[in-house]
Amino acid sequence: MAIILRLDRIMADRKISLNELSEKVGISNVNLSNLKTGKVRAIRFSTLNAICQVLECQPGDILEYQDDKQAV
Repeated sequence: MAIILRLDRIMADRKISLNELSEKVGISNVNLSNLKTGKVRAIRFSTLNAICQVLECQPGDILEYQDDKQAV
């Protein structure tokens, strides 16, 4: 997939745990863990908004585009 999630990097920079972010955002640990590890195919804008609000970041800090052709 051409979209890479960098949530783990932002969480480490902000020194916030999975449990703490999960509570503040209002989604389950399992769903947040799947986001963190890139095991999802979609994300709701409301979830992305909440994550950005809590982490005080921009969506572009979490999402990265990588051309599939370059990955080969």
